[in-house]
Amino acid sequence: MTLTRVHDLLDIQRRTRPDAPALRDEAGSTYSYAELADAVEVLTTELQARDLRPGDRLLILAENCAALVGLLMATSRLDAVAVPVNARMTEHELHRIAEHADPRLTVYLNHVSPQAGTHAEIAGAAGWDTPLGKLSIAGPHPSATPEPVAEGAAQTAVILYTTGSTGTPKGVMLSHANLLFGGQTSARMREITSDDLILGVLPMTHVFGLTSMMIASTVAGAELWLFPRFSAPAVVEALQSGVSVLPAVPQMHALIMDEVSKSGRGRLPPGRLRYVSSGAAPLDPDWKRRAEAFYGVALQNGYGLTETTAGVTLTTNPPGVPDVSVGPALPGVDLRLRNVGADGVGEIQTRGPHVMPGYFRNPEATAAAFDAEGFLCTGDLGRIDSDGNLHIAGRSRELIIRGGFNVYPPEVEAALNDHPRVIQTAVIGRKTEGGNEEVLAFCQTDDSAAVSEKELLEHVAARLSPYKRPTRIIVTTSLPTSPNGKIFKQKLVDTFQEALDSKHEG
Repeated sequence: MTLTRVHDLLDIQRRTRPDAPALRDEAGSTYSYAELADAVEVLTTELQARDLRPGDRLLILAENCAALVGLLMATSRLDAVAVPVNARMTEHELHRIAEHADPRLTVYLNHVSPQAGTHAEIAGAAGWDTPLGKLSIAGPHPSATPEPVAEGAAQTAVILYTTGSTGTPKGVMLSHANLLFGGQTSARMREITSDDLILGVLPMTHVFGLTSMMIASTVAGAELWLFPRFSAPAVVEALQSGVSVLPAVPQMHALIMDEVSKSGRGRLPPGRLRYVSSGAAPLDPDWKRRAEAFYGVALQNGYGLTETTAGVTLTTNPPGVPDVSVGPALPGVDLRLRNVGADGVGEIQTRGPHVMPGYFRNPEATAAAFDAEGFLCTGDLGRIDSDGNLHIAGRSRELIIRGGFNVYPPEVEAALNDHPRVIQTAVIGRKTEGGNEEVLAFCQTDDSAAVSEKELLEHVAARLSPYKRPTRIIVTTSLPTSPNGKIFKQKLVDTFQEALDSKHEG
């Protein structure tokens, strides 16, 4: 069977393994592949009856649950485009994305997310009883314009929004070919089989969770155990209840280890766990050793971004190997460095079936992202060692990774600059224990005594999701700048070290 759409994967499992477990959720509901496929058929019929057309966008305010999987598959069947977004967004953030995505319908997964319910009430959405839960839906929106449908697997499957280096929303278009390649590669590299139980704590509104969890599990016919939100006690219990594959990020691993240590144990009790990955941040050698001793298996790392369907490189190391690289290029992926300096560090560029077609309705940004040879210019910096392993040296785009979520400084800066007393703002990330990063903001005001850190934190609370809000805001009347007025971000921590060490006002 030639695969041209993501839902083809579900059709294969329904035909070959109808009674095998496909999904379970935190509440204990379970679905076989046949039950999931039947539910997708109902969703497809009802979305079509609500006039979702080929090329239309379906905006989904989501947290991890079976309904999100079902809606992604149903959208695929209709040749429409799914736009899954984190339901924890503020109304302001959601409005900016919705305005750009131009959705035909908007679905709110309020049965698992109170925040989605709040958004549904604001929108006046109607209740919608589905086989996968009671949701809410708004539309059809008459102004929505469908996009042309591409041939075969080149059709766009999803649009995932980042705010990009400009602080404005950019919709990364990922084709069915992208997702199929990413899911098949992930399943193969992790040796996932139908015997595996994958723990789904990464949000499927982000590319890592979407590809390495959902698509990969469907490729292999494995079972996916979905959690709407990360909870260390719940994850520890799940790891002792048959979970065999755990994809996560460093902060999650740190919380899991801390939860077990509270019981007086130094490591996780033995179970079925055989594969653990840690993405979205570089690994510290000492922390990696501790994590491997805790889990009793190797900790694998990789590198990717939304524009590359998550994966560019991946390690396949046995336990105890001190390597903290992000591994070699995945099979079928081109990887190179450009503008390499004397230290061997250059810009990471990549090309292949994992790379996006472009940004939704943004030809200028799309053109700027690629060079003349079709390589994606990631803006990240790295070096490649003699074994072909990539080492991340820095992020020239200043992206901050916090708890597995992307935080873009320009967006945080824009929210703070909206305060009437703020003249300009600089936002940076600072690494914390376990490989996570905290968000630090430095605000120049006309009078530092006239506005407090607490006031500015309250100001951004209504404008930014919790994970984007600064850990600290330093208020000052001047910031270190170059002669041309550009802020020296690399000098901020040293300049304001005393203030950063002082007690938090909030």
